Amino acid sequence: MANRRDNILTVRTPEGVEFSLVLAGPVVRFLAWLIDCLCIWGMLSLVGALVKALSSVSSDVGMAFYIMASFVVSMGYAILFEWYRHGQTLGKRMLRLRVMDRKGLKLQFSQVVVRNLLRVVDSLPYCYLVGGVACLANRKFQRLGDLAAHTIVVRNPKISIPDIDKLFPDKYNSLRGYPHLVARLRQNISAADAALGLQALVRRDELEAGARIALFKTLADHYRVIVPFPPETTEGLSDERYVRNVVDVIYRQAPV
Repeated sequence: MANRRDNILTVRTPEGVEFSLVLAGPVVRFLAWLIDCLCIWGMLSLVGALVKALSSVSSDVGMAFYIMASFVVSMGYAILFEWYRHGQTLGKRMLRLRVMDRKGLKLQFSQVVVRNLLRVVDSLPYCYLVGGVACLANRKFQRLGDLAAHTIVVRNPKISIPDIDKLFPDKYNSLRGYPHLVARLRQNISAADAALGLQALVRRDELEAGARIALFKTLADHYRVIVPFPPETTEGLSDERYVRNVVDVIYRQAPV
């Protein structure tokens, strides 16, 4: 993995393929945080209504409930969204940002928890001053939570999709016989995972034979876990062909 000074992080896979990731700077991350704050504020407004009801019984109970609920909502919001939405809160999704492992690996739940628990420190003394200074002080724009969790935040620019008909001249795709599974695949696969398969196919001729076989086996195994298709659908397909079929149903504009 190589770092550049122009906020581009280059990740090299064990198969020798390089992928460039655009790092998100402090400003755009702050804007995403503001959007998330509005979402959290809306949730806390609902909590406030419950506090009023409890305060009629006991003001101490109401205050204790509000303090506990505020912590759970503010921390739980980011943890749940980043875990279940593949590294994206609502604010990050709107601004096309995503949390990733710093080596480009799959984000782990423990990483999500650590980076969000340390928001308490990053937010000191106010408006994420500590986190902002930390972002400016390192090349990967990592706040303290990112450094502890070994994560980065990247931008997801719109992918320039090549002509799918030229990339996949063979029209037959066995996966298209299961439109409900294709729909589930499109829903469950992350943009990063889909883009990885597309880039691998576009650049396949740049790889040595052994590296190409290993790369497509890794991708195919990963895609099979996301949404399993019936064995008869994939029987006899090579790993590269399976990846082609998956990328085809994700990116082709024609209805399946």
